[in-house]
Amino acid sequence: MTSATTDYLAIDLGAESGRGLLGKFDGERLVLEDLHRFPNGPVRLLDTLHWDLLRLWDEVKIALRKAAVVSPNLDGIGVDTWGVDFGLIGKGDVLLGNPVHYRDRRTEGIFDVAFGMMPRERIYDATGLQFMPFNTAFQLLAMRRQGSPLLDIAETLLMMPDLFGWLLTGRRASERTDASTTQLLDPRSGTWSDEICAGLGLPRSILPELIAPGSELGSLQKSVCDEVGVGSLRVLATATHDTAAAVAAVPVSGGRVGVPDWCYLSSGTWSLLGVETPRPIINEETLRYNFTNEGGVAGTTRLLKNIMGLWLVQECRRTWSRAGKEFTYEELILRAKSAQPFVSLVDPDDASFLAPGDMPARLAAYCQKTGQPVPSDEGAFVRCALESLALKYRWTIDRLEGIVGTKIQAIHVVGGGAKNDLLNQFTADACARPVYAGPVEATAAGNVLMQAMGRGKIANLADARAIVARSFEVATFEPRKIAAWQDATGRFAGLVRG
Repeated sequence: MTSATTDYLAIDLGAESGRGLLGKFDGERLVLEDLHRFPNGPVRLLDTLHWDLLRLWDEVKIALRKAAVVSPNLDGIGVDTWGVDFGLIGKGDVLLGNPVHYRDRRTEGIFDVAFGMMPRERIYDATGLQFMPFNTAFQLLAMRRQGSPLLDIAETLLMMPDLFGWLLTGRRASERTDASTTQLLDPRSGTWSDEICAGLGLPRSILPELIAPGSELGSLQKSVCDEVGVGSLRVLATATHDTAAAVAAVPVSGGRVGVPDWCYLSSGTWSLLGVETPRPIINEETLRYNFTNEGGVAGTTRLLKNIMGLWLVQECRRTWSRAGKEFTYEELILRAKSAQPFVSLVDPDDASFLAPGDMPARLAAYCQKTGQPVPSDEGAFVRCALESLALKYRWTIDRLEGIVGTKIQAIHVVGGGAKNDLLNQFTADACARPVYAGPVEATAAGNVLMQAMGRGKIANLADARAIVARSFEVATFEPRKIAAWQDATGRFAGLVRG
């Protein structure tokens, strides 16, 4: 790489950890430098789970300070996070409380309330979004139902990445990829849905202006510049939903427009498996199987399914840690590799697995309820989770093929789960398709590349993906033990509800 690079700071906030990475782009290749990493997770205050926004904001400033030391002439900064969660801003730029965590229990039973106000089919037709109780619309409905005074004094709702954009620039705006996770957006028109707001009794006035990924938000506020020691700096609304950023960085080419021959699997705390389409697909079949249409970059739609993901393993590990049994993820994967295969299977998306808590006990209860042996040790629990995830991927791909009317030839795994060789091999075997794993930091790469597109350094999405292919190694996993997995597929199908 030459010394003539344009440099960007990517702030990538995940549900378990956050990171600040410096992206150096020379026009042909991208290099990511790890500047700052920090943990993230829920904080319980009385009976409510919150995100610690103030601490996260402090970590963002630390990353900015470190970036200023190694690259004094940054070309931009962009923030991406998970979807659905939000904060409320009141008069005089007052933050109205810490954002609530999507795993909080306030939305329990919310579907009964929502569908009593507006038919399920009508909500889906208007939004094309997978029904999950923590979608933004349902969180707002829960606040209204509980008589929260915050909605009465709020001026603006900002999604999590938009909150950081506001803190950085003072501007209140909502970037479309993250806004598409709210169940408040009409995916056909790309505007906020007046129908949903009216039908669910939600305040339309608090929804801010919508902007496209790659848009410039504004300049870094002087107070922040002075605090972290940087000069004037452009802040961009990258693809602010982490999955949209990761999908933008899938190193793939080919496939006819509108007829995808590959799927992406953004693998981390959540598994998001889907295809890229030129427009939303909203019909009886996508409703039946609870598929979602979320905004992608360059006018694309991400037709996908949210799957519980490595949360099952993460929460098992936390449970064992609280009991004094400390394991690294590498140790757990080794134990899972040596465990007996296909003893017990679960539907990873069973509602009992959503909340934080004793995950091994809940996996055991599921196995007992379905007449299967309870996993015997840590390795067996992890193997149960990983095999079940791989089989849910197969189930999802089978239905995606029916919806889009084409054969999916390959699976591209991006994100932290791309490091999990055992799960990648299970996925190749269960799905009888090659798996291409990497880049691990796809979200940060997509964040940087969308900033570069916004600054006019990259022409289009195809060029951005070609840069990723040149810049990062990808591991290949070919299917091997297909017959054994085929037998398990039939067993698994009997457990899945949708």
